[in-house]
Amino acid sequence: MIKVKRGLPSIIADIIIYTILTLFAVVTFFPFFSIFAGSLATARENALRPFMVWPREPTLETYVYLLSTATMPRAMMVSIYVTAIGTTVNIAMTTLMAWPLAHKRIRGRSIMMFLITFTMIFSGGMIPSYFIVRATGLLNSYAALIIPSAIGTFNLILMKNFFQGIPESLEESAKIDGCNDLVVLIRIVLPLSLAAIATFTLFYAVGHWNTFMGYLLYISDSRKWNLQILLRQIVILSQGGVGDSDFVREDYVIPPQGVKMAAIMFSTFPILCLYPFLQKHFTKGVMVGSIKG
Repeated sequence: MIKVKRGLPSIIADIIIYTILTLFAVVTFFPFFSIFAGSLATARENALRPFMVWPREPTLETYVYLLSTATMPRAMMVSIYVTAIGTTVNIAMTTLMAWPLAHKRIRGRSIMMFLITFTMIFSGGMIPSYFIVRATGLLNSYAALIIPSAIGTFNLILMKNFFQGIPESLEESAKIDGCNDLVVLIRIVLPLSLAAIATFTLFYAVGHWNTFMGYLLYISDSRKWNLQILLRQIVILSQGGVGDSDFVREDYVIPPQGVKMAAIMFSTFPILCLYPFLQKHFTKGVMVGSIKG
């Protein structure tokens, strides 16, 4: 192995680049850490120090308040359940539709792609969507949050383009060995598409985790609220408003600012934990699917 001696200008350039990237990382991370510190601060300290690196008197008062009833764990489980089931349905349906559309020999492929692309420009809107969900009997059920969004049009197109980049010779060789289309998809195509699948899994998961409007439209039972809706109710209660009575605790006087920051931590921390495991697949998964014809 030949070692190339690096000159002084190259070393200086690397130092400058790493310094700039480090500063960007600190600037990006500081707001999140400041919110975490604020969630641990007392009401007085939050009022006197809007921005802080760390509270002088850390306390878990706001987190104890949020977890003081069974409502918060239930909402967390609802979010996890809908995100897990919804993402699984999304990936399965997107894959099963993108795979045949990636074959030019499929009859009606052009018409189908036109209809799919048309939905990216024009949609029925909120009111027709609500009427359809109500007419199909899905109101106040988790299916209303999963079935209408089973396939994301943009993700479908990228997945189709990604499949088109897989050599057709692999499929032909598998069929010569006696494999049918489903076996080819499961045994050959999917293992080669892990980068794209990981990328779209995170896209779909973030969408389900952050779903807010769907619950407002379709879910009337407070026991089926997800974390985002429930955190909104908690913030309203902490400001003296009207919300879920399960959170009215006479033995707690909670500062509104601290509750808001703790609510942000609850809603963002799970996704932040998931992101590092899938981030390395982003460039390969999305870029390949976006440049193939």
